[in-house]
This record gives sequence, structure tokens and C-alpha cells, in this order.
Amino acid sequence: MMTEKKNDRLLVRLQRLKARAASVRPDDRAQLRALLDDVGTLRDQLMRECARLDQELNRAAVRVTAITAYGRSAQSVRALRRGH
Repeated sequence: MMTEKKNDRLLVRLQRLKARAASVRPDDRAQLRALLDDVGTLRDQLMRECARLDQELNRAAVRVTAITAYGRSAQSVRALRRGH
């Protein structure tokens, strides 16, 4: 699935940023600034993906509710037809 590949790439980027952060010298302001920019960009991408997943979960919950309601309705109609 394309989304899984995208998520894997985001996690790989996060791991690389962690490794880069461990190797940056505290007095190298240019590297620190670049690292902070990359971290901010990755954070924004992760937040967008989180929001997308949240929407997907909400849609799935609505579908489950609709299917459950349909099943209960069908069950009650069958019960009425049988005379219960």
C-alpha cells in the first residue's frame, strides 16, 4: 500500500534525524539551524499523517455504526415476520 511506504519513509527520516542530531556539535550553529528546520518539516508531515489517520478512523467508526444499525434493523424485521 502506498501509504505504508510513505509512513515507512517518514520513520526512516526520523531515525536519520536522530542520528544526525547525535553527531552535530553544539557550537555548529548552521548545522543546528538546518537540523531544527528538518525536524520542523518532518514534524509537520507527521502531524498531517496523524490527522489523515484520525479521519480514516472516524470514517471507519461511522461505517461500523451504520452496519450495526442495518444489522439490528434487519434482525428486527425478520423477528416481526416470524411473529416474535
